[in-house]
Amino acid sequence: MTKTPHPIQLQKHLTGVDYPASRGDLLDAAREHGADQNVIKALEAIPDKEYDGPIAVSQAISGES
Repeated sequence: MTKTPHPIQLQKHLTGVDYPASRGDLLDAAREHGADQNVIKALEAIPDKEYDGPIAVSQAISGES
């Protein structure tokens, strides 16, 4: 089971993302900023849609609506 990354840890790896952003955009940014496998797997698991900001990404990862 993958541990949900802390929102601050997550946003550290998404610095510079222009929102709205797709899941692919988020994954590209996270990889570019050296995110670990925990962060990458969490982003891969979110729905493939446009996210309007960091809060929406954190909510998708934590399973909140």
